[in-house]
Amino acid sequence: VAKPADSTRAEAPPPAPAPAPPPAVTTPTPKPRPSTPPAKTKPPAPSPAAAPAPAPAPALAPPPAPAKREVAAGSTVSLVVGAGFSTKTHKVGQTVKAAVSADVTDENGKVVIPAGSMVTLVITELAVSENKSDEGKVSLKATEVTIGDERFDLDAVSTSVEHTLKGRGVQAGDAAKVGAGAAAGAILGRVLGGKKNGAVVGGVIGAAAGTAVAINSADRDVIVAAGAKVLIKLRTALVR
Repeated sequence: VAKPADSTRAEAPPPAPAPAPPPAVTTPTPKPRPSTPPAKTKPPAPSPAAAPAPAPAPALAPPPAPAKREVAAGSTVSLVVGAGFSTKTHKVGQTVKAAVSADVTDENGKVVIPAGSMVTLVITELAVSENKSDEGKVSLKATEVTIGDERFDLDAVSTSVEHTLKGRGVQAGDAAKVGAGAAAGAILGRVLGGKKNGAVVGGVIGAAAGTAVAINSADRDVIVAAGAKVLIKLRTALVR
C-alpha cells in the first residue's frame, strides 16, 4: 500500500490570473478634405514639322555646241595680195599670201571669215605676154585660210587677178626679127628699084618694119603688185 505523500511537502500555488487587456485606444478619423480640381495644364506645344529635305539639284546639262557657220560653195571672196610677184620672180607651183579684204558672212549674216584673215595661194598659171594682144596669164588656187589661231582647208580658184604688163625690151630673139625685116626690105628694094640704092633704101625701110614687128611681138612680164586685188570662188563649202 502506497503511503500518502508526505503532508509536509508544499503544495503548488494556484496560477495567477491573466492581466486585463489595456483599454483600446481610438484614433480620430480625419475629416475628408474638400477635393480640389486638378490644376489645368497647358497642352504640350506641337513639335515643329521637320523641314522637307531639299530636292537634289538637277544635273547640269553640257553647254550646247556652237552652231556651225558655213560659206556656201560658189561664194566669192575678195583678197588683197601681200608681197607682189611676177613672171620674173616666181614660177608655177610657188605660193603667195593674200588677206581677206572684207568680212565673209553666212546666210544668217554671221561672220565666218573675218577681214584680215590670211589666205595661202598657189600659182597655177603664170606666163608672159608674147604680143600686144596677149594679156599674159596668171591664175591662183586657194588652199588654206588662217582665222585667228586656227587653219582651215580651202578649195577655191581665182576668177580675176589684177596685174600689169612691163616690156622687157628687144631681146636676142626679137633682134632676129629686125634683121629679117631688113634683109627682106633690101631684096624687095633691089627688085623694085633696080639699083643698089634701091637695096639700101629698101633695107632701111625693111629694118624699120622689122623693128616695129619686134616691138609689137616682144615679151612683156606679168606683174602682180603688192595690194593688187584678187577675187576667188569657192568650189566647196567652208564650214567652221
